[in-house]
Amino acid sequence: MLFIAALLIGIFLISLTLTMLGLGGGLIYSPLFALLGFEKAMVVSTSLFLNLVAAASAAGIYMRRGMVDYSVALPLLAAGLSAPLGALTTHRIDTQSFIAILAIVVLFGAVRMLISPRSEGVAEYEGTWKKICGSALIGLAVGFIAGLVGIGGGVFIVPLLIYALKIPTKTAAASNTFIVCFSSLTGFATHASISTIDWPFVLLAAVFSFAGGQAGSRLMAGKLQGRTVRLLFAVVLFVMSGRLLYQAF
Repeated sequence: MLFIAALLIGIFLISLTLTMLGLGGGLIYSPLFALLGFEKAMVVSTSLFLNLVAAASAAGIYMRRGMVDYSVALPLLAAGLSAPLGALTTHRIDTQSFIAILAIVVLFGAVRMLISPRSEGVAEYEGTWKKICGSALIGLAVGFIAGLVGIGGGVFIVPLLIYALKIPTKTAAASNTFIVCFSSLTGFATHASISTIDWPFVLLAAVFSFAGGQAGSRLMAGKLQGRTVRLLFAVVLFVMSGRLLYQAF
């Protein structure tokens, strides 16, 4: 009982922190559940569901406050097309390879946390077709990876939007939570159709994930500075990546 309580509190804190950065929480959920010894299909399906809940919780607030750029967010729906393919691939690779891939994704996330985002500015609305096409290509590539390892994909989408398409940081983060909902939903639906879901645990954990998403999005929308949070999570992610690589090899 104490273990479950601690895990639920951890899920709340993970959701709170990562939704402030435009992420849903899957970046932490997947390696955490893997290290706790959850079965592979359980790791990915639970992570995707909690990611969906946290992202939807945050996206609702960002949309109401006009922080989502739909010319960027809507083309990213292409991630929903490739996420099921990634989810199916999960069941065709061995556990060691799965853990190694997960470790690499977590390492990428750690590096992303250390990179300071570009300064906030006015969104660049010229070159709309470039944004639309670029967002669609990013969505297809990231959707596959998201479905494969059980994350929403924001760890890849947000920096690509910021540095490749020159989208302001807060706009990129808020727009990403909108698309994470769809990529997580399609990935989870695929896993749910071919594996068993522990619904009592998943639904209870979802309550804490939703609450964390609400708190995190409200803090980010209120001009919270995320540099300290990013640095702390970078340390956690580096440790987790090293542990997973050790477990894999």
